[in-house]
Amino acid sequence: MLTKEDNEILTRVGPGTLMGNLLRRYWTPALLSSEVPEPDSPPIRVRLLGEDLVAFRDTNGAVGLVKENCPHRGASLFFGRNEDCGLRCVYHGWKFDVNGNCVDMPSEPAESVFKSKVHALAYPTHESGGLIWTYMGPKETMTGFRDFGSEALPRDKWRANRLFVECNWMQSMEGNLDTSHISWLHQYFDVENYDDDGTDKPGYPTNKASVYFWRHDRAPTLEIEDAWYGFRYAGLRTTPNGNTHARVTAYVMPYTTLVATIPISTGGGLFVPRDDYSTWRFNYAVVPPEADWSPREKAGNLFGMMPYQFFGGMNGITERKWTKENDYQIDRDVQKTQTYSGIPEFVSQDMAVTESMGPIYDRSQEHLGTTDKSVIRLRSVLIKAAKDLANGVAPPAIDPAKSYNRIFGAEKVLAPGEDWRYLGTEADPILHPKKHEEPVAATIESRE
Repeated sequence: MLTKEDNEILTRVGPGTLMGNLLRRYWTPALLSSEVPEPDSPPIRVRLLGEDLVAFRDTNGAVGLVKENCPHRGASLFFGRNEDCGLRCVYHGWKFDVNGNCVDMPSEPAESVFKSKVHALAYPTHESGGLIWTYMGPKETMTGFRDFGSEALPRDKWRANRLFVECNWMQSMEGNLDTSHISWLHQYFDVENYDDDGTDKPGYPTNKASVYFWRHDRAPTLEIEDAWYGFRYAGLRTTPNGNTHARVTAYVMPYTTLVATIPISTGGGLFVPRDDYSTWRFNYAVVPPEADWSPREKAGNLFGMMPYQFFGGMNGITERKWTKENDYQIDRDVQKTQTYSGIPEFVSQDMAVTESMGPIYDRSQEHLGTTDKSVIRLRSVLIKAAKDLANGVAPPAIDPAKSYNRIFGAEKVLAPGEDWRYLGTEADPILHPKKHEEPVAATIESRE
């Protein structure tokens, strides 16, 4: 469990808080490119880390992210006119460019130089992979953009989505980083009818076999390895044939999880605080061009084999039909006879448990077990980084020169003596099946 003081550090993200200061030192997803689709399109409201902002794409295609209140008398710039390379407040006509400079002040005398003294709070932006990223920290500590592989993508390959989550960001991210719950929350009874398809042996199992392993060993052993970007950990399960099934998930400071997938995973979730009480869950994926994807093709579609509905594709804001207001459409008869939760949509099962904790759960009330090791490590690295920053220590994993595009999750049935720690690393042969061929341009993959 955490102390109440550490729980406050972990969950409070507004300006001036310890965690808020830490998160502002990283480039943060603010919105989707598709939300400001074209030059001079309507501005949109953005709430991020407890701040109310407005985003707009100007005539030249650049994206601005400014404080919602006009610096004149506080009217909302959401109602502004996006025209001629600036956002014009409709109250008195003051106009601001993407950098927050006041470029026109028509309500003042023509000879006035007052506009040169007025500036709207504006945050720098970087557009990549279908996301608009922003840096909200001190200008003097701003680093270059961390490339997770999206910089090489042409715009016609940009796909991303985001999902509103009605609870604190840590509850949502902890759920995504928890390999134990898949043996329970997402289970369905028909798994027991699994026929051995021959993949319970060293190598890559089918997804059907993998799900059966989840149910067969419902108390996985967790092993953790610290990394320069955060940490990796394996959920190790014993299979019916006595093998060891490894699901390796990576956590990258401060928002990103890359959850285990056969054979490797390059997609995951970015859990970005909207404020202390709500979260945007962004999803996007970048596929390394040189990887051998044949094990994945043989594994089959993980979600297609499950008796659940799933949120739509990878573009736009995902509509939520399963919410706390309708009890996530739980069906108690289905819960008795078909699925463990009785909730018909896969991700909504996660939403039900994390949102039901309340807006901010008091972690001083917890009783943690051995399968909570990854959650404990997540909290400890974040709290330590936040406290270190307050004492003048730079945050980890902010160097843009690092290889963020070479961080992967992975999944495999291990051979005797095989170490899970090499999975999804440069030592993994799955990443280098064609060492002597010229790599091709990366493409984006649409998956949860």
